[in-house]
Amino acid sequence: MKLLQDLCSVRSVSGDELPIRNFLIDYVNKESIHWKQKPELLYGDGLQDCLVLVFGKPRTAIFAHIDTIGYTVGYNRDLIKVGGPDTKEGFRLWGNDSQGEIDCKIVMHPLKNQPFHDFHRDIDRGTMLSFYPDFRETRHFIQSCYMDNRLGIYNALRVAETLQDGLIVFSCYEEHGGGTVGFLANLMVSKYNVYQALISDITWVTDGIEHGKGTAISMRDSGIPRKVFLNKIIALAKESKIPFQLEVESAGGSDGSELQKSPYPIDWCFIGAPENFVHTPNEKVYKDDIQSMINLYQYLMEKL
Repeated sequence: MKLLQDLCSVRSVSGDELPIRNFLIDYVNKESIHWKQKPELLYGDGLQDCLVLVFGKPRTAIFAHIDTIGYTVGYNRDLIKVGGPDTKEGFRLWGNDSQGEIDCKIVMHPLKNQPFHDFHRDIDRGTMLSFYPDFRETRHFIQSCYMDNRLGIYNALRVAETLQDGLIVFSCYEEHGGGTVGFLANLMVSKYNVYQALISDITWVTDGIEHGKGTAISMRDSGIPRKVFLNKIIALAKESKIPFQLEVESAGGSDGSELQKSPYPIDWCFIGAPENFVHTPNEKVYKDDIQSMINLYQYLMEKL
C-alpha cells in the first residue's frame, strides 16, 4: 500500500492537478519497464493537466480522475469550498503560497456557518488547501483523506502492470463540475476508435452496499449506463468468480456522467470499491474490496 499512501500525500485540488500529473508521469516512466507492455504517454498541449496512457491496440478505456475536493482561500481568512468537502471545525488543512508551507485547521464562524482558517498569518488569496494526509492501515481497512479518488488511480496503475491493450485516462476537474472528459472522449474515439469505458472511482457504503462484499458495479446513479453494455459487464463479472455487489442509486456522478453527456456513442460503467466517511479526512475502505476491484478490472480489460 506504499503507492496508495504516496498518492494520498500529493496535493491536487480541482484546477491544480499538475502536481499529481507530474507524479504519475515520473511513476510510469520509472515503473513501466517492469510492466507487460510499456505505454505511450500523452500529455501537454491540448490536454491541460490530464494524462493518457496508451497500451497496444486499445479496445476499452479506464477513466480515473486525479483531482480532489478542497478549499480556496478567499478574503478575511474565509475558505471557499472546491467540490463538496465535509466541513467540520478542527479538520486539518495544508498547502503552500508565496510565503511557504501552510498547516492550519478549519474554524467555523459561530453565526454564519462559514469556515475560516486559523493560520498564524494571512494566506495569499486564491491559495488551494486540501485535507492533511493521515494514512492509516489495519488488518482489514485503509483510512485516509482522498481515497476518492486516489484509490481509483491506484487501481488503474495496478491494472497497468499487466495491461496489454487499452487506454488509461487520468482526467481532471471531476469534483468541481467536470470539463475535461469531453476532449478526452474526442481523443479516444477519433484517434483510437475506442467506444467503451470503465470508470475507476470510489462509491459509498449505503443500505445496499457494504464493506467486505466486493467492488460495486453501479447499475445507475445520476446517469444510466446502456443496459446492453451493463449486462455484458455483469455477465463477465459472474463468469470471473470475483466478488462484487450491484449498486442502484438515484444521485451521484462521475466521469461516466460526463461521457454520457458527450456527443460520442461511448458505453460506460462505474466500478469501484465502497467507502464510508465520504469527503472527509477519514475515508475508509475495506482492503479485500480493493483487491476485488483490481482483479475485476484486470479481467474485464482482457475480455471486453
